[in-house]
Amino acid sequence: MILYQLQCDGGHAFEAWFRDSAAYDKQSDRGLLACPVCDSEKVSKALMAPRIGRSMGKRDEHPAPTRTDITDSQVMSGAVELRAQLADLRQKIERACDYVGPGFAEEARKIHYGETDPHGIYGETSQEEAKALKDEGIEFGAVPWLPKENA
Repeated sequence: MILYQLQCDGGHAFEAWFRDSAAYDKQSDRGLLACPVCDSEKVSKALMAPRIGRSMGKRDEHPAPTRTDITDSQVMSGAVELRAQLADLRQKIERACDYVGPGFAEEARKIHYGETDPHGIYGETSQEEAKALKDEGIEFGAVPWLPKENA
């Protein structure tokens, strides 16, 4: 297995595992790679620093510095804060918008094409429908949604 650093034409960086470099090439050539942030299919390998192992018998005289500027408690504190912000965002969306369930794409089209008065909506849609909406020029956003019991 090989881990590649990838980047879309929108500048989003992400990682992906492939069986080997040929598997990456095959998926890339077939247009099967997409950015998890913006769904752009214009994805390429980002510059990567190679990881070179050292022999078991030798010790490095100058070991690589470890990251000490962020503590575990700071990471946990950040995670707790992010969870609270996502819960707050969910509450605001639920108060201000209409839930349309799995009919999100259809309702978004009705609003976009003037068949329904513009209003805030939220719901679910498939990746294929999301791509179709984007191709039609319909603006929408995806929000990480915490289950209510964890909100």
